[in-house]
Amino acid sequence: MLLKAVFWGSLGALAWTHVGYPAAAEVAARLRRKPVRINDDAQPSVTVIIPAYNEEPVIERRLENLLALDYPADRLTIVVASDASSDRTNELVEAVAAREPRVGLLDCPRGGKVAAQDRAVRHASSDVVAFSDGNSTWSPDALRYLIANLADPDVAYVCGQLRLQDAAGTNREGTYWRYEMRLRQAESRLGSITGGNGSIYAVKRADYIEVDPRWGHDLSFPYRMVQEGRRAVYEPRAHAFEKPTPSNETEYRRKVRMFEHCWEITLRGSMFRRLPPGYLVEIVSHRLLRYGSGILHLTLLTSSVALAADGWAYGIVLAGQIALIAAAAAGVPIARYYALVTWATLVALWNYLRRGVPATWEAAEGTR
Repeated sequence: MLLKAVFWGSLGALAWTHVGYPAAAEVAARLRRKPVRINDDAQPSVTVIIPAYNEEPVIERRLENLLALDYPADRLTIVVASDASSDRTNELVEAVAAREPRVGLLDCPRGGKVAAQDRAVRHASSDVVAFSDGNSTWSPDALRYLIANLADPDVAYVCGQLRLQDAAGTNREGTYWRYEMRLRQAESRLGSITGGNGSIYAVKRADYIEVDPRWGHDLSFPYRMVQEGRRAVYEPRAHAFEKPTPSNETEYRRKVRMFEHCWEITLRGSMFRRLPPGYLVEIVSHRLLRYGSGILHLTLLTSSVALAADGWAYGIVLAGQIALIAAAAAGVPIARYYALVTWATLVALWNYLRRGVPATWEAAEGTR
């Protein structure tokens, strides 16, 4: 009986996190939508902060893109928080700053992305702090759309839509990302999203919090805002663009590094405390079960092998898993992507338990 409970529990959890929950969230968002009180005319002062570590290939393009934003020049400041860059990043930023007073360089000791962001926010005096990465670009109206959401007194955090440019190789991250954006939009309509993205987001300066430098804002900020009685929302009209990693294999390595930080936040970040019941269900469904998908798949495979002779249902599930593994091994792109990302959750957990996670980072392969 215990083995069968393990089988059905792991199968149910996988089906729920990947299919059932997204469908339920979509339906619920249509039935009980919580709109954001948007003001497209809002123009608070904004500091856009770019944490940078050795971004020489892209930093000039990034600054020119931000300087061209459709936002009042006297309300916008751009700060590059250089995390002890050892290339020409600082030199290039200073050259732009010499001709453009809205741009500034903050040279930080090596401490990682979040530490650089925190230091820049401490120096900021604007109403809003917005964040992006050195390899991103924004559409001209992106900042306006972010700010429009922060006009709602209940909203503390807003992230935009990251659009991945076509990968030159075999990476299928774009397929997953479109699925993820649809789910994020449903969560936002329900009240608050469970995760953001580092390429485009903004926070009211008064609501900014300093978190453990190993965590990152993408996962920690949304639930921390909800714990404070605030909202974290998604604005699909605010577009950022990035080049994805070129292959499923390079994406796998990026995901391992990312999931290491996710496990740190999940296990030590007080993620499940002081949350409204509905949002707690979202966090468990979208975050905990998704990060645990590797454990769930391994449990399901083991239990289905043991139970294969006990009934047709177990045999069918086992055959399905074997087919997925075979398709991934044969190089079917979407199957290989799913298998690698799922395996990455297990490798990341093992790495985290062995050695923890660092606060510093390196640029993902092929994204510059």
